[in-house]
Amino acid sequence: MSRTALRICPLCEATCGLTLTIDDGRVTGARGDRDDVFSKGFVCPKGAAFGAVDSDPDRLRTPLVRVDGELREATWAEAFDAVAAGIRPVVERHGPHAVGIVLGNPNVHTMAGALYPPVLIAGLGTRSLFTASTVDQMPKHVSSGLLFGDANAIPVPDLDRTDHLLLIGANPLESNGSLCTAPDFPGRLKALRARGGTLTVVDPRRTRTARLADRHLAVRPGTDALLLAALAHVLFDEGLADPGECAPHLTGLDDLAAALRDFTPEAVAPACDVDAATLRTLARELAAAPTAAVYGRIGSCTVPHGTLASWLVDVLNILTGNLDRPGGALFPQAATDRTPRPAGPGRGFALGRWHSRVSRHPEAKGELPLSALAEEIDTPTDEGEPVRALVAVAANPVLSAPDGDRLDKALGSLDFMVSVDPYLNETSRHADVVLPPPPPAQSPHHDFAFNTLAVRNQVRYTRAAVPLENGRMAETEILARLILAVTGMHGADPDAVDAMVIDQTLSKAVREPHSPVHGRDPKELAALLTGADGPERRLDMMLRLGPYGDGFGADPDGLTLEELLAHPHGIDLGPLRPRLPQPLKTRSGKVELLPGPIAADLPRLRAALGERPAGLVLVGRRHLRSNNSWMHNVPALTGGSNRCTLHLHPEDAGRLGVRDGEPVRIKGAGGEVTAPAEVTDAVRPGVVSLPHGWGHDRPGTRTRHAATDPGANVNQLLDGSLLDPLSGNAVLNGVPVEVAPLGAAVTETLGALT
Repeated sequence: MSRTALRICPLCEATCGLTLTIDDGRVTGARGDRDDVFSKGFVCPKGAAFGAVDSDPDRLRTPLVRVDGELREATWAEAFDAVAAGIRPVVERHGPHAVGIVLGNPNVHTMAGALYPPVLIAGLGTRSLFTASTVDQMPKHVSSGLLFGDANAIPVPDLDRTDHLLLIGANPLESNGSLCTAPDFPGRLKALRARGGTLTVVDPRRTRTARLADRHLAVRPGTDALLLAALAHVLFDEGLADPGECAPHLTGLDDLAAALRDFTPEAVAPACDVDAATLRTLARELAAAPTAAVYGRIGSCTVPHGTLASWLVDVLNILTGNLDRPGGALFPQAATDRTPRPAGPGRGFALGRWHSRVSRHPEAKGELPLSALAEEIDTPTDEGEPVRALVAVAANPVLSAPDGDRLDKALGSLDFMVSVDPYLNETSRHADVVLPPPPPAQSPHHDFAFNTLAVRNQVRYTRAAVPLENGRMAETEILARLILAVTGMHGADPDAVDAMVIDQTLSKAVREPHSPVHGRDPKELAALLTGADGPERRLDMMLRLGPYGDGFGADPDGLTLEELLAHPHGIDLGPLRPRLPQPLKTRSGKVELLPGPIAADLPRLRAALGERPAGLVLVGRRHLRSNNSWMHNVPALTGGSNRCTLHLHPEDAGRLGVRDGEPVRIKGAGGEVTAPAEVTDAVRPGVVSLPHGWGHDRPGTRTRHAATDPGANVNQLLDGSLLDPLSGNAVLNGVPVEVAPLGAAVTETLGALT
């Protein structure tokens, strides 16, 4: 019997609403939910393929436990017994920091991944935390922390109301947006153009987004911060800097002007390969536009000056009067945000509270660079214990981090490893225990992280579209039991984890003077919570305490879980609104325009004014039907244009003797890979592009379709030594590589042998 069910799509950051068709307990179709308050029926190829993702036959159905060197199917009880027996001795013998935690990108795409990892980290007490943030977005968190005092206070462009949008290092027609949650991002850009607005794209590739733009600047890779600094210089130099209503909330404006004095368009132009007149024109247009927004993404984060580029994005929004302004860049307010506190000075944001053991990388936002994970495992030092055990949740760093070969070997040397993953992939194949979560249709969904980055305030929640199959365990229960197993409480009721969080949260809330429940009894409040299980009770609590909540009865019209369940297509909470100074948590209570760590890093940017790459440099790319390494085992999302090829310009191809479609060798500091050449003028001369997330050719995995066309792991070209020093983010773009026809490589090898 056929029926339909609603489900928020978890396959990218756009969070579109889906209507699923379900036959005999299986998802057989997916289309956009026309009544969804946010996405209004939009769906991309990934969302349309939801059923194929959900029913992938290679998804693990039962836990795996390593016995005599081989992974074998086991019961859930056996699996958690093995976890407790493997992790606890490491903690007791070597301390909590000897246990590393790796969190992959999919964690922010699941309800369980948002609710439970913070409890796991706190329960273990480890400082050995590594996440996907340090390969794609940590510079934005660090710059926001330094500017605003809160690493999660990230302004997003007001796409639906802006008159001029400057995109740098972003290709939302392929990615659907990132750190800017916007269903139908392509449609919103087309609407901008249709209403007479201007779209400028800065990217070394002529992407689909660049082809839509009014102006495309094919910048030299890695020079994003220089270009942005030149624009800010022009605003000061020509008297165009006008922060507008933001001015009373700023400090350091004169110091900022002095710090950017050397970055004239004429000084910057040779390094960026964008002429000075164009830079001046762009700065003037930003200043003259009725409203404007600057938005930078992964291409501007994964470069040597990623934090400076991220900082300058917001500096430009501030100097043009567009921060916290409709049509500019505003701070979203999610329904599950903490109770808004009164405006005023906060604790601020600090970097380097501790350091990695081997290379002494400073922590950022509580995390160490994922690029340093291998050396933290395989390198002995006199200071501290190596990472001897690892908990990996939805993470595949063998493909997503630099130098996967070294990490591959390091993982094999661990005393113990547990992986929460639906697949036996390049990383989880090393685990001693694999705990597989159910397919997404069998899980509820609420976007805790992405609603804090949404271009419109709204709230949506969907319960599981399909009941859990026999033998499956809910992802929330898996993570709750994992927390108990690794923190010495193995065997306790998993509901105890949710009960503990609820008790701690409410006990803190009643002590806070600005809280709507100040002075009340936490037990009385807990008894008022609704929901079918612990996770839903926690969601209800967060909604009630949040900025739109009922305050546990204080506001009869406020938001609760029951109200949300009564609106299955979501509740629209309105357009983004100015919020300053409330989001600021700096020690001054103001936007600190020139924080100390930023000022200290500017000499390194000045030195880059004289740098010119001598040969080819590498950049990544994303495909609409891909999301890192997730999707390559789904036939509907591979093939066609979604292939692992090396893009290079016809001029470079002719000079190197490379022919379209023929294999080439690409060599970098971390190793070499081969891939078919795709000769195209979509990349500028001197630049080659290889997509991220491929390399499915290692033994011991169970992703059969991905293995038929494995592609090349672009991150193997990196040795992990190149990092943005402020954030620890891996430098993935603008790195030097050598390219040669594969035949030439073979001839070279034979010549060396003879």
